[in-house]
Amino acid sequence: MPATDTQIMAPARPGPVRPPIKGPSAWVGADLRGREAECSYRLSPAEIAEIQTAVQAVRACGLDIAKIRREDFRLPTLGPVLDRLRAAVLDGRGFVLLRGMPVEDWTIAENATAYWGLGTYFGSARSQNAKGHLLGHVYDLGEGLSATNPNLRSYATAERQNFHIDRCDVVALLCLRRAKTGGLSTIVSSMTVHNVMAARRPDLLDRLYRPFPVDRRGEVPDGKAPFYEAPVFNEHAGHLSVLYSRLHIDSAQRFAEARRLTVEDIEALDMFSELAGDPELRLDMNFVPGDIQFLHNHTILHARSAYEDWPEIERKRHLLRLWLAPPGARPLPPIFAECYGGTTIGDRGGIICKGTRLHAPLAPG
Repeated sequence: MPATDTQIMAPARPGPVRPPIKGPSAWVGADLRGREAECSYRLSPAEIAEIQTAVQAVRACGLDIAKIRREDFRLPTLGPVLDRLRAAVLDGRGFVLLRGMPVEDWTIAENATAYWGLGTYFGSARSQNAKGHLLGHVYDLGEGLSATNPNLRSYATAERQNFHIDRCDVVALLCLRRAKTGGLSTIVSSMTVHNVMAARRPDLLDRLYRPFPVDRRGEVPDGKAPFYEAPVFNEHAGHLSVLYSRLHIDSAQRFAEARRLTVEDIEALDMFSELAGDPELRLDMNFVPGDIQFLHNHTILHARSAYEDWPEIERKRHLLRLWLAPPGARPLPPIFAECYGGTTIGDRGGIICKGTRLHAPLAPG
């Protein structure tokens, strides 16, 4: 049901009065439809040529992809543009779509190198799983569903992904190939969801400022418990940041020592989830090959519809993913160390477990 003005102004139940989040990060999807050009940047032929030159240079030096740094990947013209886009992600609406990478003309190694090189202008890459994948592959491995297997990550399936954040400051996705049907990307401003809840149900919003048990889904850092507790909304140093995955919250109930979710907990989480999917609030994005989406996890939730893939392996849906720790990021409260491994700006986020070996694989798995 759309969050109309009448509903937003409906009488609220008693609860702490929290001021609305203001600024560009509190956007409404309906206001942006038809204005996608404001939120995207299309690479010019000259900029693509500059990327190709940089790719050729680092490959000629024999640099391993995981070792490429910003200073190795020289983009004298495009670099300042990427710096402006990074600022828009961190301090503006929280997302941007970079378009026009000629992925169908390049090999997987060339695409991965170009994508990694562009990523270095947004931040340092973080491990995306216990295997140490710095370069991730969003690809259906055919191993089941994450809903029934707590050790399976949903990015390795074709199932629907409900709204969530990733365990890093900025997540980037490069579309190499689309599915036969489905696989639609959807984003929503968690700041706007906050504001609607504040107006309609401040009592339930207040519940989201208190801790919930969160499952680590089998990827447990050395010395840590298999779940931790953290609020959904976290205020710190003048910023409001979100930690949210309903899958991980619900999954934590498998542990006897985890606090049981109350009726109020579930009502608050349900309202948060329903508002995230509100057609008026959310923004749908239909990736085409060559699109790169950058998202600020602290202010943006993202989701994906289920998809039907092509039977041919060479046509299967395939996205590359980066988890990034940018310079100039916001300060985070100590609780984020449970999810991010630390809170040091530029050196936080990702998953490190006993035996993790950092590398950038060129194939899913």
